[in-house]
Parts: sequence; C-alpha cells; structure tokens
Amino acid sequence: MSTKMNQIRADYDRDTVVVYQAYSAAIAEPAVAAQRFVPPFSLGRMTWIKPSFRWMMHRSGWGRKPGQEHVLAVRITRAGFEDALANAVLTGPNSRVYRSAEEWRAAFRHAPVHVQWDPEYSIRDAKLDHRSIQIGLSRQIIDRYVDEWTVEIRDLTPQVTKMAALLRSGDVAAAKRLLPPERIYEVPEAIARRIDVT
Repeated sequence: MSTKMNQIRADYDRDTVVVYQAYSAAIAEPAVAAQRFVPPFSLGRMTWIKPSFRWMMHRSGWGRKPGQEHVLAVRITRAGFEDALANAVLTGPNSRVYRSAEEWRAAFRHAPVHVQWDPEYSIRDAKLDHRSIQIGLSRQIIDRYVDEWTVEIRDLTPQVTKMAALLRSGDVAAAKRLLPPERIYEVPEAIARRIDVT
C-alpha cells in the first residue's frame, strides 16, 4: 500500500502564493470589484483557503454547486501564508505531531488556524496518492487575510467553465493546458513538523 503524502502544491512566486475559494455572485463580485473581501463576506466565521486548484474543482463541482458558482484565485503574501501555517493546529490528534490526544485538544481549543489534509484529485476527479492542504482561518485571524495578506482577487469562473466543457467533451489534454501552474511549496522545517508535511 502506498503512503499518503501530505504535500503543499501551489502557484507561487518569490513574494506571493495563490489560494482558491468559491462563492456565490453576491460575495464574489463585490470582492473582485474592490480587490478585497467586503460585505456580505463575513469576518465572524471560519473561512477555508486551498492552494490546490484541482481540489477546489472537486469541492465546488467545477463551480456548479450552489453558493460556489464563482471560483476566485486570491493572491496573498507568502509571509501571511506562512504566518497562518506557523499558527495552525491539525484538525485531528495526529500521533506524529502530538504526544497525546489531550495535548492536541488543548492546542486545538484556541488555535487561530486549522489545517486539514484531504486526498488530492486529478483533473478527472480521481483520488491521487498525495494529500492536499486545506487551511481554515478563524475569526481570530481572518481580518489579517482580508486587510493585510490579500494582494489580488481574480474571478476564474470563465476559465473554469471552459475547462469543464472541455472535460465533458472528452478533450482532457486541452483542459489540462488551462490548469494553473502548481509545484511543491517548501515550508520551513518547524512549520513542516507542526502541520505534518511529509
């Protein structure tokens, strides 16, 4: 049996990294217009950001699920991204990270950021051997995501719609050519240990 590897894969450059979210038009359109999240986006609830485009496609059904019709590419600072990871606690008591379930519970209770590893998916929605990171920003830290970290917000919905149509027609190669570039994102060793990057 192959080992499930926890890998952060992302579209990034020296200073920024792209994460994906999917919202209704009511939230997405004002965010794109303002180039930051504005009401009715809520600062009072946890929001999940995902650096994997394919996982976002799996989660949103290629932008067809209710409330997830607009797929946004949110470019944030790498400093903010790594700050979030440095303050994260896993969503379960992983024995490679925590000495006991009690230690994990104590850390999780007050964590400003949650990290969960879920199976990565191919463009054809097949599970892959490595896992993809999902990062939950709580209301303790979400204002920094909105006000300090966000550099750009792009609506990828037309691209997503085109890719979905290509996949339905069987032209997988053409759809793959439209995938955003993603490669393994290396994090400092202390962060890797904290969030169980393998």
